[in-house]
Amino acid sequence: MYYATPHKVKITDTTLRDAHQSLIATRLRTEDMIPLAEGLDKCGFFSVEAWGGATFDTCIRFLNDDPWDRLRLLKAELKRTPIQMLLRGQNLVGYRHYSDDVVDKFVAAAHKNGVDIFRVFDALNDIRNMKRSMDQVKLTGAHLQGTICYTTSPVHNTGTFIEMAKELAAHDCDSICIKDMAGLIMPEAARELITGIKKAVDIKVCLHSHSTSGIAPMSYQAAVEAGVDILDTAMSPFSMGTSQPPTESIVAALKGTAWDTGIDLMRLRPVRNTCLQIREKYGALLNPISERVDSDVLIYQLPGGMISNLVSQLQEQDALNRMEEVLAEIPHVREDLGYPPLVTPTSQIVGTQAVLNVLVNGERYKNVTKEVKDYLHGLYGKSPAPVSEKIRHQIIGNDTVITVRPADLLEPSYEKMKAEATKAGLIKKEEDILTYILYPAIAPAFLKGECLQEPVPVKQPVVQPSADIPSVMEVEVDGEIFNVRIVSVGGSNVEVASVSPQKIPRGEFEGGIKSNIQGMVLKVNVSRGSVVKKGDTLIVLEAMKMENPIHSPIDGKVTEIFVDTGDVVKNGDVLLVVQ
Repeated sequence: MYYATPHKVKITDTTLRDAHQSLIATRLRTEDMIPLAEGLDKCGFFSVEAWGGATFDTCIRFLNDDPWDRLRLLKAELKRTPIQMLLRGQNLVGYRHYSDDVVDKFVAAAHKNGVDIFRVFDALNDIRNMKRSMDQVKLTGAHLQGTICYTTSPVHNTGTFIEMAKELAAHDCDSICIKDMAGLIMPEAARELITGIKKAVDIKVCLHSHSTSGIAPMSYQAAVEAGVDILDTAMSPFSMGTSQPPTESIVAALKGTAWDTGIDLMRLRPVRNTCLQIREKYGALLNPISERVDSDVLIYQLPGGMISNLVSQLQEQDALNRMEEVLAEIPHVREDLGYPPLVTPTSQIVGTQAVLNVLVNGERYKNVTKEVKDYLHGLYGKSPAPVSEKIRHQIIGNDTVITVRPADLLEPSYEKMKAEATKAGLIKKEEDILTYILYPAIAPAFLKGECLQEPVPVKQPVVQPSADIPSVMEVEVDGEIFNVRIVSVGGSNVEVASVSPQKIPRGEFEGGIKSNIQGMVLKVNVSRGSVVKKGDTLIVLEAMKMENPIHSPIDGKVTEIFVDTGDVVKNGDVLLVVQ
């Protein structure tokens, strides 16, 4: 068996980013990160991953927590340990490509506010989509970690990944990360890939994996023996399941060997204890589906962070009982789309479309997100394998598919959107401009101070549903209809989790067009009296972080509109009437 020259293995701890993204849907608040960061800084890690990924979105969408303030506060605590972020190439921390001038401004601002190491990836492993951000990282003088999104498919193999590693090294990367977001890499595959990269290029290699399949600790051992330089781990209270292997366990396993990390286990104990307290606070968000070993991931390949979010999203749709159907549909959608690795945003694109294919009367691709259409138009880059021509034609017909780098088609947008945000009175600091550009739909409310912090849910006693105790009720109070969600029942007492007025009608309306999913109204493209054609987009709903257009089924005139931008609608709500 091959063993690389012994050397000390370094550790990147992911507790402040990927671990809580994977286990509690990215809901860890800055106030709980600060004492944890202080402890982590004393441990001797190579880096602490604390920013990027879904944290930016969640901060302004749910937590009323400024992500830029978070970064600065963490930097003040992490005085000796570099802060690392996950950057989605041309997507930055969003779900679409941004113009080059926005990429330049974002990378510069992130470094200025505290990011020392940038892990840059593209969901399709299309290096064209990584180059601009990688170049900007090098200009700042920060550490550039180029990333290979590891996956398995008929078109992915060790040889193609080694070739990508060589190309990343040629782009002056300081290190390379093998990002195994779904926990798929087998021990022998890890050994073969790391050995191959090390023989091809002289560069530090990091292995990032998830414990979803239960295989990651074994693959880490094989990676160590093959010469890996850095391993990603998470403090034990936020480890395993869909998260990373535990930091303490990996450190202990290597202690006294030629690969000893040099980290003192006793220094990890107070950090572990702080994590235990935090875990108790957020315990209601921990779902058994995210915590357990699930060998089915080897089939459907969904990454850790997406599994916890998918559970949350199906619960919102009152359809958690259809999880197995959705998981079975995911590999079929992935094949239709040319086997993209499942990592943000392609994991959301594939996962959300699988949900729609199952929930919308079980009819595949009857309702298609804007992002799937953009993907089929080539606007996310080159798919690893050709997409299904049948599906492409079904969804976009004979539309032109681009072959250039998608961002080449984008006009500079920073100054234009800066002017928009300034005119709207949204800007208090320079970074607010970037927040608005990244999330123009949800950022205005956040920047105006209109967002409320989502409460940390409290654990409730488990009550088995019965035929005479519904989970959701509509209650009329003084002539106004309210939606009431029941979360627990004790004796004759009912605890009401949420109450909201229901102004949107349900039932049958002549010409009524209903929502086929629960979501938030992102855009209303028509007004009362508008003349529309069959197929016109009338309303855009945001559901599961994707845009879901509602089309007119007929030529006609809009006679009633029952929703406004920002309204939350349920499956079956009548949105408007076209006659």
